[in-house]
Amino acid sequence: MTVEFIGMIGTQHASEIHAPAGPVVDPAYTRRFARAHEDAGFDRILIGYGSGWPEGGQVAAHVAAHTERLGLLIAHRPGFVAPTLAARTFATLDQFSGGRVAVHTITGGNDHEQQRDGDYLGKDERYARTDEYLEILRRAWSSPEPFDYDGRYYKFGDFAAHIQPAHRIPLYFGGSSEAAYRVGGKHADTFALWGEPLAETAEQIASVRAAAAAAGRTGAPGISVSFRPILGPTEELAWERAHAILDTITSGRSAWPRSAWGTGGAPQNVGSQRLLAAAAKGDLHDRALWTATAKATGAGGNSTALVGTPETVAKALLDYVDIGVTTLLIRGYDPLDDAIDYGRHLLPLVRQELAHRARSSAPSADAAATAGAEPVAAGAR
Repeated sequence: MTVEFIGMIGTQHASEIHAPAGPVVDPAYTRRFARAHEDAGFDRILIGYGSGWPEGGQVAAHVAAHTERLGLLIAHRPGFVAPTLAARTFATLDQFSGGRVAVHTITGGNDHEQQRDGDYLGKDERYARTDEYLEILRRAWSSPEPFDYDGRYYKFGDFAAHIQPAHRIPLYFGGSSEAAYRVGGKHADTFALWGEPLAETAEQIASVRAAAAAAGRTGAPGISVSFRPILGPTEELAWERAHAILDTITSGRSAWPRSAWGTGGAPQNVGSQRLLAAAAKGDLHDRALWTATAKATGAGGNSTALVGTPETVAKALLDYVDIGVTTLLIRGYDPLDDAIDYGRHLLPLVRQELAHRARSSAPSADAAATAGAEPVAAGAR
């Protein structure tokens, strides 16, 4: 089984424990951050979306020009540009980057954050609009012939995309509500979840698969789960580091702006609500899942940690693979340094175990030959 690893980059040094440093767009830092992920063996990097953040497509183009193979997962909120324009934009970048583009659809879980960009639709309408939007994207990327569209949110005639992607652009989709399951289950290649305990994650995977079946799909989407690994050479040192991170967050010393993910109030989105519900049950779950950081940040974004030695965290990640996860999105509280450490100490352990499992489950040459032989008739000996 192949498991995809995704990291996440920003355009300046910042995190929940580091106040933003340097210019908002630091080209040299962005290049170094992306190359660190490429050198570490990540398959893709996520380029996030916020109403006041640098535009993700431009960031991705800069990264593509300074890396060789690293995939580009661009977070994108439907509704702010026409889907026909978005289709051409992503297809153009896919051509220039040699087929490295993927799109992460974020419908939007905070009304105030949406309104900053001029979107005043309610949640249910946003998901209905996303449904149409993704339908148009897929058709624009696969149909060289002109077509019309007459929907509730989009209407156009005789659209023809003269630029097609270099490859089939994967669609990732984030959300944890029933509406998200319905729309993402219909369209997503990979459905993205935040890091909940194993039992709750298994419940969400079942919901996504049920929604995909209800939409008439014969295959289910892949599943991505996001974590914030906190590593140490020993269990004691890992937990010492974890508590130092938590202390920095709760003390406010980092001056991390809560407005980066919303208003700082109670979260409207179901994903954050679910993380806080898990945190209310206890700080530590399963092998290594730590929810104290989610509680401290109001579960703004993927904020649950996996704490321990690289061996412990690798086993914890594999626990999620065992319940059906196909993509692991990991990023650190020390963003650049952690990405380097993950490549040195964590990704190889997971991949080695997966390779070992593949070898162990492969039939031997003799068994394969026997399986392919004609059956011997009874009494023929």
